[in-house]
Amino acid sequence: MGAVLKAVNRVLVGVAGLVLAGGGAAVLAGSLDLRRRWGLSLPSAWPFAGPRDVLLSRAAQVKWRGEGWWWPAVIAALAVVVLLAVWWLLAQVRRRRLRELVVDSGDGEEAVLRGRALEEAVCAEAEALEGVERALVALLGRRTAPEARVGLTLAPHASPAVALARLDGEALEHARLSAGVGRLPVEVRLRAVRHRAERVG
Repeated sequence: MGAVLKAVNRVLVGVAGLVLAGGGAAVLAGSLDLRRRWGLSLPSAWPFAGPRDVLLSRAAQVKWRGEGWWWPAVIAALAVVVLLAVWWLLAQVRRRRLRELVVDSGDGEEAVLRGRALEEAVCAEAEALEGVERALVALLGRRTAPEARVGLTLAPHASPAVALARLDGEALEHARLSAGVGRLPVEVRLRAVRHRAERVG
């Protein structure tokens, strides 16, 4: 899935770049009237030959709108584009979540550790730290080179420096040992919990 998505991303970026570059060149050549100024020989299908040219003339617009298949085709094409865009966005969110890790058992064999299990273990240990109200953990990266993204919600009295130190020295250190990795790059985001003010008296 990751390799397929990476290939799709490259193709989409390449196609979008070609379309934008071609459209920009066509508009620029037409708006600056480069065909007449420089004596350029543009293809007959070139959409903008001069500053006053448009992509679809009024006659062409009326002609296409008068066809019975026009609006259903436009709506279907837009629906397909929207569905593909939604799929692509969801794939971007899901693609980086690590489903499993490869652990070296020390005897020449490899074991597989579920990413969700390690996330839950780190999350539970982080939430048990003093001053941490809530924790969210996501494992990213590759099976043999995991990374972590941690979000901590701290109590008003908690010290961010102390919470980070204990997170690294306890919860994340245990995760490194469990996964059998020497290093585990981590991105930590902190936010303080806000209690609603109450009226007294």
